[in-house]
Amino acid sequence: MGLDEAAQKPHDRLAAWLADDMAAVNALIRTRMASEHAPRIPEVTAHLVEAGGKRLRPMLTLAAARMCGYQGENHVKLAATVEFIHTATLLHDDVVDESERRRGRPTANLLWDNKSSVLVGDYLFARSFQLMVETQSLRVMDILANASAVIAEGEVLQLTAAQDLGTTEGIYLQVIRGKTAALFAAAMEVGGVIATVPEAQVQALRAYGDALGIAFQIVDDLLDYGGTDAAIGKNTGDDFRERKLTLPVIKAVARADAEERAFWQRTIEKGDQRDGDLAQAMAIMARHGAMAAARDEALHWAETARRSLDILPAHELRDMLSDLADYVVARIN
Repeated sequence: MGLDEAAQKPHDRLAAWLADDMAAVNALIRTRMASEHAPRIPEVTAHLVEAGGKRLRPMLTLAAARMCGYQGENHVKLAATVEFIHTATLLHDDVVDESERRRGRPTANLLWDNKSSVLVGDYLFARSFQLMVETQSLRVMDILANASAVIAEGEVLQLTAAQDLGTTEGIYLQVIRGKTAALFAAAMEVGGVIATVPEAQVQALRAYGDALGIAFQIVDDLLDYGGTDAAIGKNTGDDFRERKLTLPVIKAVARADAEERAFWQRTIEKGDQRDGDLAQAMAIMARHGAMAAARDEALHWAETARRSLDILPAHELRDMLSDLADYVVARIN
């Protein structure tokens, strides 16, 4: 089940509450992704930005700012900044992963080419920095620039850890903290910063985003082995075919006997995959309770996210964010 599947889910309630702000964000995105001299830029960007994505990250920025009483306009610029950073990383990721589907549609690198995807991603990163500069807040720029660096670092770490059966859960956590949670955390944090709330509340917002992002990525990794193509926006089993060591596989490898370890060495380390291997991988994970154990970790991080909100002022947006943490994990029920 996707985050945007049915009405009255936490994501939908957030979208309804923030509808006017999101309309402003979408208008700003359309304006800033234009290019007078390179029409391929808006073509490629529109393919991804307008593909019906959840817009979760920019909504976190808007929700944090509004929950903290912000009344200005910079939250719209920062939400657009966050979405541009996210879209740029998706364009780059699909090239690195040689992906063919994103949000249920052919990827930009498949429809155009790798060069276009990389260069348009670079353009969106540049646009994101222009937007954050317009807020005239050095702290905001520091937070988002740092997040951009951490995201890239996480992707490189994942590249070097891939296909290595020695990859630990600690390394996995470091990877997903970089590639996913860093932007969730920054999206929340900048909302509090521009609202000038006490530092303890700013850090609580950041902690919520960090924990939510970790739970979100663990669930996405679980759905790759048990979700529908429509729900995850890619083909089930893509992570296995791409030889990614995600949490359920890492847990299964750690508990493997000699025969199972040989299977993982053949399929993940050597890339020798045959018909029936995906089903066997899932059977091995089930045998060792790896999926259930990974789900327990996602539940832990969702609870951590909810607890982080406790010191923030009472607000219906805070309740929605708390419910969102629950719902992120409920997708794998």
